Amino acid sequence: MKTVHYNVSGLAGSQSKTKVKNALDKIEGIQMVAVDLSRGSIEIDYNEPANQMEIERCIKNTGYDIIT
Repeated sequence: MKTVHYNVSGLAGSQSKTKVKNALDKIEGIQMVAVDLSRGSIEIDYNEPANQMEIERCIKNTGYDIIT
């Protein structure tokens, strides 16, 4: 299993958390999504066929920016 961690701008409130979590849960291979609103971060455990590029695209398509 692989783990990725992103700092994400725009996460505020339970609606944001639910929105991004539900979107990521639809990707085949996602095992766990932890959204930390106070830190503005998302941690994801995943297996194939999910990949980091697909996860990043999903976060951006949901309306959030990944801070690098």
